[in-house]
Amino acid sequence: METLALLLIVHALCDYPLQGDFLSRAKNPSAPIDGVPWQWAMAAHCAIHAGGVWLVTMSWPLAAIEFLAHWFIDSLKCHRFISFSVDQAMHLACKVIIAAVVWGCR
Repeated sequence: METLALLLIVHALCDYPLQGDFLSRAKNPSAPIDGVPWQWAMAAHCAIHAGGVWLVTMSWPLAAIEFLAHWFIDSLKCHRFISFSVDQAMHLACKVIIAAVVWGCR
């Protein structure tokens, strides 16, 4: 339970204050910022999340999975295939799965 709580706190930090307005806008290929490659911004945002997962779990494989999952989910949102609420629900589901993997490996 502690791992899940920490993952949720880290998610809140990474998706709000550590993302900020610049990354939020720059990572969106549907409305890019001139001169800023959206892929770099998306990679930076996903790396921040992966770093948070690594800090909590100390697992590079779980951090890599978080990076890829976060990229996929945010891409769906940026292309308007899912809403903000579904985006957040999917991110939280990923954290539940990661916590379950950590718990199962103990």
